[in-house]
Amino acid sequence: MGKARTDFYSTKGETLARTHQPCPKCGPGIFLAEHSNRRSCGRCGYMESRSEPKPVGKPVVGKAKPTKPA
Repeated sequence: MGKARTDFYSTKGETLARTHQPCPKCGPGIFLAEHSNRRSCGRCGYMESRSEPKPVGKPVVGKAKPTKPA
């Protein structure tokens, strides 16, 4: 199941802040889902890519393996 609506808001003292961005097509009541490399709307299908995707896995360090001659 999805998140409860209370998870899309945070409170700081007397102020209420949204934790997710609203969908630009659907309006302020519909929030975009947060994925590792994109944000998407489950209602209309709107999607936007993130500028810097999170790295996946460990970086490869060291010498490259020699290739076999043909």
